[in-house]
Amino acid sequence: MTKSMKSFTLAMIAAVAATPLIASAVSAADLTNNAYNEPPTFNDAGAPKAGWGGAYVGGDLGMSSRKLNPFDGDKGLVLGVHGGYNVDLDSGVVGGEIEASHLGNVEIGVPGGKIKEQGRVAAKAKAGVGFGQTLVYGTGGVALTSFGGKSGTDGPDGWKPGWILGAGVEQKLTDNVSARFEYNYTQTNSVRSTTGGVSSRSDVKDQTLKAGVNYRF
Repeated sequence: MTKSMKSFTLAMIAAVAATPLIASAVSAADLTNNAYNEPPTFNDAGAPKAGWGGAYVGGDLGMSSRKLNPFDGDKGLVLGVHGGYNVDLDSGVVGGEIEASHLGNVEIGVPGGKIKEQGRVAAKAKAGVGFGQTLVYGTGGVALTSFGGKSGTDGPDGWKPGWILGAGVEQKLTDNVSARFEYNYTQTNSVRSTTGGVSSRSDVKDQTLKAGVNYRF
């Protein structure tokens, strides 16, 4: 594992670990402000929460492509695992998540040829709103993607950093099990490739659709 990869992994772990502490501080600040600025109310005292808080793990299955076109031949099967932590707030849900995925050798066009996306790890922040047993959320963070060459084109060596954005919806099936559907857009800038002895750099983009199941502790 390279030095940059170790640093990235430590940063991902720290981001997820810090989520409950940050959320607790925000919640405490809200309670303090309410105590001084608003009279106490008891209208919502009996309203149940959907219970999106806590740690969870899960798996994903989906498709990755350079564009969202079901007839595009340059697609790859995505298999992934993830884990994270959510905190229920009065106004919504916040959290953090780490994921690792196999991208099925998605082919991406570069000057003179194509390269393949092979794998990805990412650390993402999450924020959403619960509607009963349904959670709608947005997500974004940093990603590392591994590449390989194809058909006379040499790809870059090692893992390359980029960024990831997305949105999703999650539905509770039981108290501990939920199903989700998520879309991600990922961009990796200045990816080097060489075809016929000529080197170039490209901004590589892909889009991913995936369905998954979570188990909440």
